[in-house]
Amino acid sequence: MSFSLEDIRRLPIAERIKLVEDIWDSIAATEGAVPVTEAQRRELERRLEESKRDPQAGKTWEERKARGSR
Repeated sequence: MSFSLEDIRRLPIAERIKLVEDIWDSIAATEGAVPVTEAQRRELERRLEESKRDPQAGKTWEERKARGSR
């Protein structure tokens, strides 16, 4: 199946969003598809260790989202 950009633009927004989600899911499911730099890897490891040391120190997604909407 092949779509042109114009075909995609004609889709309702909800369908375009679903298409983007499906594309992203297919990329994310492919191991190594999104490269992580060494600096990013170190930061992720640092955050993981920090969360293991003090699991209560972090914020939930809901808390972060609410803070960002103020």
